[in-house]
Order: sequence, then structure tokens, then C-alpha cells
Amino acid sequence: MAMIKRLKGGRMKMRQPSMRIFVEGLLIQASIGVHPHEHESTQPIIIDIELDMGPMAAPTLDRLHETLDYGVVAQKAEDIALEAHVQLVETLAERIASWALETDKRVQAARVKISKPQALLKAEAAGVEIVRYR
Repeated sequence: MAMIKRLKGGRMKMRQPSMRIFVEGLLIQASIGVHPHEHESTQPIIIDIELDMGPMAAPTLDRLHETLDYGVVAQKAEDIALEAHVQLVETLAERIASWALETDKRVQAARVKISKPQALLKAEAAGVEIVRYR
């Protein structure tokens, strides 16, 4: 069922329903960074992933195979982060987004945010957020 959104001037635009699967605050100890001290030990990173599944039908059988398991999404993000040392958070975010878009054809867009809470002394965190579309 399409939703109606009212635009400026009173015009209406039909919007398709959308389902989003997300993982927020995935905390991983990773080897990441360009500075020499970042090559010597791991540091915490926080990964947020949001996958736009487009107008995916609601599960009718109430079974996991009818959707994309967010547990699998979290595990794969962790596996990718732990594969090897990564210089840039941008590179890691791209790898995770690419995996999501390649793994399940229902994924229409992937938003990946990676935060490094210890990157800057005077900031809560620093990092990157990317959005990639099919």
C-alpha cells in the first residue's frame, strides 16, 4: 500500500512502503588507523548499519528466512572489521556497505556509520557515515 506525502502547494506524491533493518552501536575492538600507534594495538570502534530493504513484503510465515537476519549483518560487519588492519574508517564502511548490497538483492541502500570514540581528546567520537545505493 502506497503512502501519500503532501508536497508544497498541496500536491500529493505517492510513496512506497519501505522496511529498514538496522544494527546500532556494534562495539568492536579493531586494528584501524593511519598513525603508527594505531598499528600497535586495537581500539574501540562503533558501527551503525541501516539497510533499506525497499518495499519488502512483511513476513507471512513469521520465519527468519523471510527477512534479512540482523544477527548475520552484525556478525559479517565484525568479521570484515577484524579481517586485517584497515587504515581508514572510510575503507571499512565501504567494505561493509558493499557486502550488504552484494549479499541480498532486496537491499536497496546501505548506510554505514563508523565512530572512533578515542580518536579526538575533546570530542565524544569522530568517524564517517556513508550511504550507498543499488
